Amino acid sequence: MNKQLLKYFFFLLLFAFNQSFAKTDELPLNNNVRKRISFNKGWQFHLAYDVSKHPQKLNVTLPHTWNAKDVLLGNTNYKRETGIYEKSFSVNPEWKDKRLFLYFDGANSVASVFVNQHFVTEHKGGYTAFCVEITDFIKTGELNTITVQVSNAFRNDVLPLSGDFNVYGGIHRPVSLLVTSKNCISPLDYASPGVYLTPKDISAASATVNVLSKLSLTDTAKFEVRSEIRDAEQHLVGSATSAIVNNKQCAQTISIRNPHFWNGKTDPYLYSATIKLLKNGQLIDEVKQPLGIRYYKVDADSGFNLNGKYLDLHGVGFHEDVEGKGSAVDTADYIKDMQLIKEIGANALRLTHYPHGQYFYDLCDKNGLVVWSEIPFVGPGGYSGDGYIKSEALEQQVKQVLTEMIRQNYNHPSIFFWGLFNELKLDHDDPVPFLNQLDSLAKKEDSTRLTTCATFLDNDKFNKVTDLIAWNKYYGWYAGEFKQIGIWADKTHSLFPGKPFAVSEYGAGGSPFKHTENDDKPAADSKFHPEEWQTSYHEANWQELSKRPFIWAKFVWALADFGSSIRKEGDAPGINDKGLVTYDRRVKKDAFYFYKANWNNERMLYITDRRNTSRHKPLTTVKVYSTVSNVRLIVNGTALKSASPDQLHIIKWENIKLKKGLNKIEVRSGSGGNVLEDSCEWALE
Repeated sequence: MNKQLLKYFFFLLLFAFNQSFAKTDELPLNNNVRKRISFNKGWQFHLAYDVSKHPQKLNVTLPHTWNAKDVLLGNTNYKRETGIYEKSFSVNPEWKDKRLFLYFDGANSVASVFVNQHFVTEHKGGYTAFCVEITDFIKTGELNTITVQVSNAFRNDVLPLSGDFNVYGGIHRPVSLLVTSKNCISPLDYASPGVYLTPKDISAASATVNVLSKLSLTDTAKFEVRSEIRDAEQHLVGSATSAIVNNKQCAQTISIRNPHFWNGKTDPYLYSATIKLLKNGQLIDEVKQPLGIRYYKVDADSGFNLNGKYLDLHGVGFHEDVEGKGSAVDTADYIKDMQLIKEIGANALRLTHYPHGQYFYDLCDKNGLVVWSEIPFVGPGGYSGDGYIKSEALEQQVKQVLTEMIRQNYNHPSIFFWGLFNELKLDHDDPVPFLNQLDSLAKKEDSTRLTTCATFLDNDKFNKVTDLIAWNKYYGWYAGEFKQIGIWADKTHSLFPGKPFAVSEYGAGGSPFKHTENDDKPAADSKFHPEEWQTSYHEANWQELSKRPFIWAKFVWALADFGSSIRKEGDAPGINDKGLVTYDRRVKKDAFYFYKANWNNERMLYITDRRNTSRHKPLTTVKVYSTVSNVRLIVNGTALKSASPDQLHIIKWENIKLKKGLNKIEVRSGSGGNVLEDSCEWALE
């Protein structure tokens, strides 16, 4: 062997030794330790009360709801009954010493699970996950059958009791089969990951992360828990290894130097935490969770503060509801909604009126959205009915759902606020004593986040229940005038000077297919919801809200139109049309572009009222939303005076004369290869 080759061989040995030494305290990830298998395909479905001897069974893939079509008829009597799902599968013989769990992301509203005709569990609540062990019910080497009976029938002991949205029946979220070793990190702690990460003592120099792991151990071997935190480049930044002295849980503390903060949309930096269970030194289970390090506060005068800096929280509320699918949305639907949210420039979301799917919370973590997550404790608002009755059965179910929401979503850095209720009333059983219990439970489960609520009542009954409060206000839609939102906000700030408050909903109905050239306010309960009034509503309301930084968040209602069987107004019955985009997500209404101009820094030009193509007035106003200056208006080929946007990013050219017949309207800014332009056509009759 020549000297050069010997030198090269020695270098390789030295490099391998250094790499091995550098990683002696790390355990390699083993993807074969725990399996999570999609269980969404191969189901058969039929309604339980089909009177035929052999009901027709439909082959379905989850997520699924039986209400995707009937709610579009606009009837309040859509099917709220029981559906039956069945799936047969065989068990891998290699799993004979494993434990098997079924994990349901959501079945609406009450689900009973059977394995090989044996009852296993019942779960109440359609918007939180549940997990059940099926190990003892499975037959290895034989065909096994899972049967799930799901009912969305109204019950006064299951949320929601009321609400302006549809309760879609079915297994409307994904299902997974979990396969673990006999000893594992427990998936049975309210269907949580079994791991809770709590950043504490956060500063620019350091942060402490408390790691609590829930365990399910069946023997007395030597067990250890090894927790590792890695940065976004997968470099190990902290770890802890502990021998198990309590076979139910393990608590550890890990310090991180110079932490990289999760800083909203500006920098949604994520660490990852991997918790590993070892038996006699061998890796037997592991769970990986996101970790974001951030601190925040909310002040009654200065609003929301993230990592020591003011952040104007503005965004939307919305339902998991897509035309033709109902709440049985998939990852593509989640991604589409997130793209709309990013395009509009929102930095905060109110996930209404229930916990949303886990995949969407993951998207919020990665995209830096500040999230308000809430339980479906929903009152009737302006309608008749009860959102709460004083009942031990109902109260236990509400507490269960709150606990599930918090534990299942505890590790998401995007979540800042736990919402306890929406639009409860005070004219029947008084909910306040029970709400105080709920607030205490939320703080017991999670002392790091603030509680909040959404009310529409202008009194102080709810003011002392939660840390924060928010109001749903619709000045200029149901009643009142646009400017009243500012008057109300100043009055509320004065009446309750120490209480931070937000606007949890504001909005107006609008159809991109109905138009007007007048400024007359339409009736909210009428069939005529012109797009132009919705646009004016949002311009005027945002003008008032944006001037008041003490309002800690402002949430538009809503991102998209959604199904509501009680609605009889607007273009179509059964739809709440306050969305900034249509139910099918295909049309972005003018108001969408108004917020995009105000919340998104990207260069844009957009002509409003563009769909009002049939004109009757020869003199009109051309209105444009713009983030650029020196915009030229061109009407029928003739260039008119250039203009720049005001503080709301609006440009108006008034008294523009249209000719009989077709008129081409163009706007343009920039020159050379850096031109922005938009155009539309209007016909003067």
